[in-house]
Amino acid sequence: MEHVSLFLTKPTRRYPTKIFSALICLIACLPFFLQAKFVIGIVGKTKNDSFYIQSYKGCMAFAKSHPEITCLYDGPDDYQDIRTQALIINDMVKSGIDGLLVSTTDSDYLVNRALKDLYEKKIPVITFDSDLLPKDSRYRMAYVGTNNFDFGVALGNQLKQITDKNTKNICIQSGHQTAPNLNERIAGVRFALSGQSEQRLSGQNGWSEFSRCPLYSLGKRGLSLEQVVNIVKMKQPPAFVAVAGFAQFNPQYVELLIPYKDSLALNEITIISADTEQIQLDALHQGLSSANVGQNPFEMGRLSAQLMFEVIVNDKKPAKEFYYLDFHYCQQANALTCTINH
Repeated sequence: MEHVSLFLTKPTRRYPTKIFSALICLIACLPFFLQAKFVIGIVGKTKNDSFYIQSYKGCMAFAKSHPEITCLYDGPDDYQDIRTQALIINDMVKSGIDGLLVSTTDSDYLVNRALKDLYEKKIPVITFDSDLLPKDSRYRMAYVGTNNFDFGVALGNQLKQITDKNTKNICIQSGHQTAPNLNERIAGVRFALSGQSEQRLSGQNGWSEFSRCPLYSLGKRGLSLEQVVNIVKMKQPPAFVAVAGFAQFNPQYVELLIPYKDSLALNEITIISADTEQIQLDALHQGLSSANVGQNPFEMGRLSAQLMFEVIVNDKKPAKEFYYLDFHYCQQANALTCTINH
């Protein structure tokens, strides 16, 4: 008699079950993949500087609508230290960044001590505020910020509008001697006043540079303010043009300039400064600065982050090399309304 099994079974259909399980897992994991994190490092010339903090806020504003992006901010604490800037970038690379936004203090040093390594590792770089020198441009994808030569011309033109002296002496104050953006601004100031940008002013169109100038402060607020006071307390001070706002970032600026308020009102003392941070506008509103020309650091950070997002997430390179942003003019009369700080 033929044996008949009491249990009739069907072949097990394993593969559709496995496919179904894989689909369930994929759907469950999809939010994780969509929220994959990309870290954008943002490094200013200095860290404790409201200008670069605004750029960081611009990066964070972009990241707010793109939760897969994280902005990592750092920089030398109190002054423009080229070594510390390079070390910070190298530490960021070790910790893991997908892209870098950086304001250049010294192009040669930055490239040799940091950016060449990023270039080899294929970590994209975008400069903001201060670009690399043209010879080093291959180490960054684009520049976002002010056209710094034009910005210097604007500072010089403000001086021409304010001064009515027959003898036109000027003292230019800068930060680090190698900062590309600040050197371009100095060239722009000289061009506005004399029609040439290569040499110190020595009588062209009546303008001459004071013998001890340009003054370089390395962005140190204490030294910057000391330099301002040493100039304005002279019997016949030259017009003071700061191509960066360091002295006016010092909380003691108002206190130390109050004694010169009447002389500023009479144009016996002239102070023209770059930048329009809130602390500067407060001083300008009180009549302790002759005029300020401001930039847009918030948009520098926001647009740089947007361009970097396209590079690292969508593999889309910037459409152009230079993204120049507008600047604006502030006087005592419009100091409270000439710009918005973030």
